[in-house]
Order: sequence, then structure tokens, then C-alpha cells
Amino acid sequence: MSRTDDAFLVRLVRSEAASGGLALLAATIAVVWMNLDRSSYLSLRNQHVGPLSIEHWAADGALALFFFVAGLELKRELLLGSLRRPADAAVPVVAALAGVAVPALLYAVLNLGGSGHRDGWAIPAATDIAFALAVLAVVGSALPHALRAFLLTLAVVDDLVVIVIIAIFYTDTVHLGPLLGAVAVFAAYAVAQQRRVTATWLYLPLAVLGWWLIHESGVHATIAGVVLGLLTRALPDAGEDEAPAERLEHRLAPISAGVAVPFFALLSAGVDLGHLGALTHQPVAIGVVVGLVLGKPIGILLGTWTVTRFSRAELAAGLSWGDLVGVAVLAGIGFTVSLLVSDLSFAGLQAEQAKTAVLVASVASGLLGAVLLGRRSARLR
Repeated sequence: MSRTDDAFLVRLVRSEAASGGLALLAATIAVVWMNLDRSSYLSLRNQHVGPLSIEHWAADGALALFFFVAGLELKRELLLGSLRRPADAAVPVVAALAGVAVPALLYAVLNLGGSGHRDGWAIPAATDIAFALAVLAVVGSALPHALRAFLLTLAVVDDLVVIVIIAIFYTDTVHLGPLLGAVAVFAAYAVAQQRRVTATWLYLPLAVLGWWLIHESGVHATIAGVVLGLLTRALPDAGEDEAPAERLEHRLAPISAGVAVPFFALLSAGVDLGHLGALTHQPVAIGVVVGLVLGKPIGILLGTWTVTRFSRAELAAGLSWGDLVGVAVLAGIGFTVSLLVSDLSFAGLQAEQAKTAVLVASVASGLLGAVLLGRRSARLR
């Protein structure tokens, strides 16, 4: 990894660490608020501002910015970062795929007999990059730098897979007119990027219009963020200090980390703690907890072992299996995208149970991962 990549990764870890702290604070406020004054919390969530409720602005609007930044990250990783060389990318990519498949499979098995419960199979499939990197930044100062790159690549691929899952499996009805309109808007955005247009007055209306058309098409609006991120030029021209993707990421990552994600957490993480009892007997809650706490590390470690055992791919220099165990456990922090999929999968009581399970499983994975990585870091130090 080059010095430029190192500097970028350090900046990213710091921003994600701040995001994780703010999102945790917002989630704590949401839970306390929900349990002290349920009516006022729900009233805020259901309050309409323009065409959408505040809850929908958080899930469809704020997270669209989050996924736009994720799309920029992915584009950069594909062209300049750890995904540009297939041999280097193979291990974290396969680990990410297995880390999505195994939790989903465990959830499905535990919910085979539940009518309608199987809709939540993708809830434990996601890793929250902000919280995972935040914990790693706090407890893993002496860990190999390659471990951060592994976790970042893992989380980026994980996000991409779950985004595709949302687009395919959590879209009930597609309205062709708005969808074709969105495609035309995205094409105009891509042409403007290709022609090196730099006018913000052009890109901002295109982005907002594309987002709204995707929302109206029935496809989840966050998909627009990913598409726009991937269409943004990531390779700098001669004499250009930064490509548009890197420049936008530097400007928008703090807003995404410091505003968008905490705003979503405040509006989505408010759960009734009376649902904690569901963790012992409700298949939805049990499936989410088992999927995140056990399925994630099992899948990641199994995928890593398989690709290193049966191909020429190898762990990055400096990494050990002890390091990977801690990161695999840490990947069980679902939070942001898992809460989103919970709302897309269920309504009412089942959604509350699923989100309670996400919070409990994320806290458990975060604490256990912190202990494992903290001990490993202390030994290396």
C-alpha cells in the first residue's frame, strides 16, 4: 500500500471513529427517549416535512448521502485501492461474501417455521463500517496497518452486496416511468463527468432529481446514492491534485459521518426495551442475534480459510489468524444497514423485535471484538 493510501486510510479511520461515537450517542438518546416518552418520540418520527415524514427523510435521504460516500469509497478502492489488484482483493472479498451468506443462512434456518419471519434474512448480513472502524481505532493502535485495510475492504464489499440485496429483494413494485427517468438523469451525470464538467449548479439538481425519481420508482432511494458514487470520476487527470471522487469524499464524509448517520440512528434506533424478552423465544430476534454474533465471524473466517487454502491468495503481510478472529467478531456490528433492513422487512412489533436484536447483537459483537483486539494489540505493543 502506498503512502497516499496509508494517509487516506488514516483519515478515513479517524472520521469513521468520530461517526461511530456520534451514532452511538444518537442511538442511546433514541432508546432513552423512546422508553421515557414513547408518544413524543413517535410523534417526531411521524412528523411530515414536505412530501416525507422525518423518519423517511432519515432512512431515504440521510442514508442516500451515506451510501453516496460508500459508492465513492468503492469506486476509489476498485481503481486505486485494495480492490484494484485481484490477488490482493481476493481474501477480503471472499470473506465478505461468506460473511453475508452464513448469517443469512443461519437466520433462515432458525425461522423456517415462522410465517413471514423469513423476510428478515438479510438483517444480520450487514456490517456497520462506522462502528467497526471506530472500535478498531480505539483498541487497535498497535495492530498491523493491513488489518484496517482488510476491515475497510470487507465492509465496502459487504455494503455493496447488501445494497444489491435491497434493490432486488426489498423492492415490491417498480414503476417503470420514474425508473427510466432516473436512468436518463444518471446518464446525464455520467456524461457530465466524462466531459469534465465541474459546475456544482448542474450536479446538485441532477443528484436530487435522480434520488427523487428512484424513490418514486419503488426502488429504495439509497440505491441512487450508490449509483451516483460509482459514476463519479475517481482517476485524476494530468495536473489535477484530486479526482472528483476523492474531492467529494473529503467534503462529504464528515457530513455523512457527523450528521447523516447520527440523524438516522436517532430516528431509527428508538426501541422499546420491553422487547428484550423476545431475545429468548422469538425466532426473528434469535435469528438476528445468532446471525450477527455467530454467523458473521464464522462466515468471514470460513471464507478466508477457504480462499487461502484452495487458491494462491494469501493473507496480507503482517496479518495473523489471531488478528482476523478479532476483526471477524467485530464485523458482527450491524447497526445502520441492519436497522434499515429491519424496517424494510417488517412493520410493527416484529420490526421492534428485530431492531432490538440488532442493537443487542451489535453491542455484544463490539464489546467482544474490542476485548479480543485489545488483548492482541497489548501483546504486540
